[in-house]
Amino acid sequence: MCLCNSHSVVEAQRNQAFARALASASLALPDGAPVAWMLRRLGHARQPRINGPDLMWELCARFEQAGISVFLYGSTEETLERLRRNLFARFPALRIVGAISPPFGDADAETNASHLDAIRRSGAGAVFIGLGCPKQEKWLASHGADLGAVLLGVGAAFDFHAGTLKRAPLWMRRAGLEWLHRLAVEPRRLWKRYLVTNTQFVLAASRQLLERRA
Repeated sequence: MCLCNSHSVVEAQRNQAFARALASASLALPDGAPVAWMLRRLGHARQPRINGPDLMWELCARFEQAGISVFLYGSTEETLERLRRNLFARFPALRIVGAISPPFGDADAETNASHLDAIRRSGAGAVFIGLGCPKQEKWLASHGADLGAVLLGVGAAFDFHAGTLKRAPLWMRRAGLEWLHRLAVEPRRLWKRYLVTNTQFVLAASRQLLERRA
């Protein structure tokens, strides 16, 4: 499962490998108010936004109830430790059978193979992936058939639930302004993603809607 925001859509238009990764997913869901809005304008009238942090929380509740074990893959050792503590505090019966913080860049073949082996041996039924776009989606596409588990790309959900990043107030999320809050919190890292790619998304969406009307 991949979650797609406006950055994902723009990246897929200019990066064929990334587009193929999204296309190979069993589910590609709109994590981003502009994407959900565009889908509604294109005829999917009841399509809501499905954001990673809320979805992860809901799935953990269901996995706890169903006895499905989970594995955490991504982020830093510190974030994973805080995430595990917070998940256990909220879902005390949730079975977390492993957690790995991979290298920041691309892992070498031996390291990647050892990580895949650890996930397989854990017996996890679901793996939450928090690697960031587009690395996360390419990793999911490369290993989706290798692990015998449901792979769920949830992006920054690890940081939000670990408490290392603060979520936008509820009113901003409901108004589709969570991107603005994240830009204010991490301007150096996210300015290009939000200011440049959001503009590109708006232009492409407007062109598509005008062509559809014509």
